[in-house]
Amino acid sequence: MSFLLLICYLALGIVSGVFGGVFGIGGGIIIVPALVLLFKLNQKEAQGTSLAALLLPVGLLGAVEYYKAGQMNLVGGLLIAGGFFVGAFFGSKLSLSLDEMLLRRLFAGLLVALALQLLLTKSS
Repeated sequence: MSFLLLICYLALGIVSGVFGGVFGIGGGIIIVPALVLLFKLNQKEAQGTSLAALLLPVGLLGAVEYYKAGQMNLVGGLLIAGGFFVGAFFGSKLSLSLDEMLLRRLFAGLLVALALQLLLTKSS
């Protein structure tokens, strides 16, 4: 792997971290599309790489800041993490069994549906 490619992966991590800190997003919305569109990975490889990035406590420093500011439901977050731990196993099994193009279209549909939900829902 070239040094430039390593720097690009690191830059993607930094950008994802900033977006994660600002919006609470990262893996699915930033990392996966970037890996497919910019790094030319296939959909499954991009999803697997994104999950690999999540293995370490990547959000720990940001989470500490939110905790210190009183803006964290720690119990909820831990329960979500436990569910994510189990769900990722079953989700990866399902994903790996799907056709590449179908998976890519499902992923794109999810992003569009989320974007429409955010655009069309009135704030409370």
